[in-house]
Amino acid sequence: MIAESDWSIPSGEVAAEHLLAFADPPTAIFAFNDNAAIGVLNAARRRGLRIPEDLSIVGFDDTFQATIVTPHLTTVRQPLAELGRMGVSLLTRLLVGQRLDARRIELSTTLVVRDSTGPVPSR
Repeated sequence: MIAESDWSIPSGEVAAEHLLAFADPPTAIFAFNDNAAIGVLNAARRRGLRIPEDLSIVGFDDTFQATIVTPHLTTVRQPLAELGRMGVSLLTRLLVGQRLDARRIELSTTLVVRDSTGPVPSR
């Protein structure tokens, strides 16, 4: 199941409402950023769902907001400093006319497990 949203908390709420309205709603939602995940958290609470007992929520980016919401948000941390360095390096190479060999570059991420995820609920 996929629901579209932008980078904002309200848009994450709308997307979550769409997913949670299914006859057989998901037991977990992975949002593409922490703000959208916080929107999911808000929508789930309005429906009376318990996090993580009824619904697990995971965000992406490991922003400061992930640590100040309740429950604390499980999220994926990406290496922002390394991402920035790599971007500058690639841009610099292009500006001086060097050829880029790699069309795809992968940087490692880390799952930061906090309180918004748990075992799959029994139905």
